[in-house]
Amino acid sequence: MKYISTRGQAPELTFEEAMLTGLARDGGLYLPAEIPVMSQDEIAALAGLPYEEIAFRVMWPYVSGSFAEDEFQEIIARAYEGFGHDARAPLKQLNENHFLLELFHGPTLAFKDFAMQLIGQLFQVALKRRGERVTIVGATSGDTGSAAIEAFRGLDAVDVFILFPHGRVSEVQRRQMTTPADSNVHALAVDGDFDDCQAAVKDMFNDFDFRDGVKLAGVNSINFARVLAQVVYYFSAATSLGAPHRKVSFTVPTGNFGDIFAGYIAKRMGLPIDRLVVATNQNDILHRCLSGEGYFKGDTIPSISPSMDIQVSSNFERALYYAYGEDGAAVAQLMDELKNGGFNVSQGAMEALRENFDSGRVSEDETLATIKTTLANSAELVCPHTAVGIKVAEDHRTADVPMITLATAHPAKFPAAVEKASDVHPPLPSRMSDLYERPERVTRIANDLGAIEDHIKRHIAE
Repeated sequence: MKYISTRGQAPELTFEEAMLTGLARDGGLYLPAEIPVMSQDEIAALAGLPYEEIAFRVMWPYVSGSFAEDEFQEIIARAYEGFGHDARAPLKQLNENHFLLELFHGPTLAFKDFAMQLIGQLFQVALKRRGERVTIVGATSGDTGSAAIEAFRGLDAVDVFILFPHGRVSEVQRRQMTTPADSNVHALAVDGDFDDCQAAVKDMFNDFDFRDGVKLAGVNSINFARVLAQVVYYFSAATSLGAPHRKVSFTVPTGNFGDIFAGYIAKRMGLPIDRLVVATNQNDILHRCLSGEGYFKGDTIPSISPSMDIQVSSNFERALYYAYGEDGAAVAQLMDELKNGGFNVSQGAMEALRENFDSGRVSEDETLATIKTTLANSAELVCPHTAVGIKVAEDHRTADVPMITLATAHPAKFPAAVEKASDVHPPLPSRMSDLYERPERVTRIANDLGAIEDHIKRHIAE
């Protein structure tokens, strides 16, 4: 399996090379040159299997040239052994034909653990085999950073630096990034918003002297290995509800478009997905775009669902690549226009996007109301991001196709908002009960590329 850039000007790479590289040198994002298709019999055979076995069967065609079968099976087993539920991604029924896919049973209580725990093990095996050490730099709106630090802490072949917007993540999210004592992980609180952090990471990848000098690697959702790991739970959930013999739909609360793009890959692989519904909060660039208003950046407005406070959804570039007929030059032109504020999507590309994606926007008041009503009607206490998904799903679901909403984080990661809505304070799981007592290690830093790069160079292998 070879991997190509969305902008068409970078060399083809193997899975291992694409994983360790992250962002392509032409600024694009890597995708498989071909998307493998599973037969209906192969999909049906997934029903009832352990999550790890489903993961192996779904992902193996993408990685087969880079890892041996038994090696990859062992990597998967190590990745998910620390999850707090044997089903890994259990389904709960909310009401008639509406289901909740719980993705918060990993070490940091968020869906990012499914990808990050796997990618940590993949990196460790690949780098040990190569005898190399790399520097991972990532940007986070809350959950990616804590999942990355948890996955890579203590590993001897990796230094990790996570940029997060100062004062714009929940206290639990912050403490999950700042309390690990391992010397190879570093939390940087940037004076800016998430888009500033994400832009700094992309600028570092495009600063080739810095990139090569520190052996830069990325684990944000720009890394296709992240997307690939998330494809798995679409298959596990859909086959639990009767796929491939009946269609299912998914609603995904998303800011950076990576999680729902994984659903698109699953659909391209043959999973009978009827609709993929994008759920946004008041930072609604994706909803505005899918509504025909173009893709234009606005101001990021802080919300009670901070992991979605994003105005530049980096993975949307991958969706645009397919919407524009796999035309790398067209995508590169759009990304150039984005630097000046945004772009309009062509009629043909909009039609291609709308064949697969619907969308909805949820206000702060609607989010709080949904937390309250979901607890009252279904006995489920949900986080604000999941509430955004539930509200949009209720607006889009039909009587004949099951709707699955992705529950992206544990309510205890956002206790203030959850308690405000429900009068219930969500406790942390017992394994995290001392989180508020652990000492923090964090560096506050200016929103300045030079200052960030200098800090990283001075603290590698500290």
